[in-house]
Amino acid sequence: MTDATTPIDRVIRERRTINNFLPEQPPIETIIDAIETACWAPNHRQTEPWRFHLLGPESIAAVVDLNARLVAASKGEAAGEAKRQRWSEIPGWLAVTCSRIPNDALREQEDYAACCCAIQNLSLSLWSRGIGVKWTTGAVTRHPDYFATLGLTADEDLSVGLLWYGYPQTVPEQRRRPVNEILARLP
Repeated sequence: MTDATTPIDRVIRERRTINNFLPEQPPIETIIDAIETACWAPNHRQTEPWRFHLLGPESIAAVVDLNARLVAASKGEAAGEAKRQRWSEIPGWLAVTCSRIPNDALREQEDYAACCCAIQNLSLSLWSRGIGVKWTTGAVTRHPDYFATLGLTADEDLSVGLLWYGYPQTVPEQRRRPVNEILARLP
């Protein structure tokens, strides 16, 4: 691996998925600024398909409850309560959705990819400000009650994920495979 020589290279290489957050909530202005930066993601036909939903206490509690019930149904009450406890400690929540395009599977795929780029931009922008993110796409983000909780419908909105954010309690170590293992040079 070569040394990261530019500030953006360093931010990209140092960013980590954060699983454990300090309880302090980052300033909402900082989150909004990062969302503005996220919207500069590439998007085919300049559709800007991303939608960011900043969850308040009632929405968070409803999603936590829904997820705890789903986990309890599949893994037992103790697992559901453990998940409820864990999720209740997460300081900041954003849901990201993509507008669905009826009868245009290619455009929907392109828009979904653009939303993923926006999430990466958001994650990098927040990381550069000392705020970590975890992007989750678990079963709760596809459940009909999740959409209802957020005032959305699965017919009109595609869930791209749920983002948790906050100041990192711990930052995990990580490595990537050498570029020669993932780069093919074609004639």
